[in-house]
Amino acid sequence: MTSLQELLAQKEALEQQIAQIKKAERADALQNARSLIDTFDLTVDELFGKQKSTGKAVAVKYRNPETGETWTGRGRAPRWLEGKSREDFAV
Repeated sequence: MTSLQELLAQKEALEQQIAQIKKAERADALQNARSLIDTFDLTVDELFGKQKSTGKAVAVKYRNPETGETWTGRGRAPRWLEGKSREDFAV
């Protein structure tokens, strides 16, 4: 029966071997991937699927009636709101 210490040592040795083999085979894998991309004129969307936007659209909370500019209430307030009541510009 093997002890926990022996199993952990085996695990560490295997992880080191895996890391060495990955490092050795990485260059060939990268070269093969680039070759396939060039041969078949593959695009990023074809390889990884259509990338979705990570940001969500935020509703407009304030509008400048003179220029039509809008502000969501996030980030730095626009200059047209400086010194004025935000309630007057609420949408």
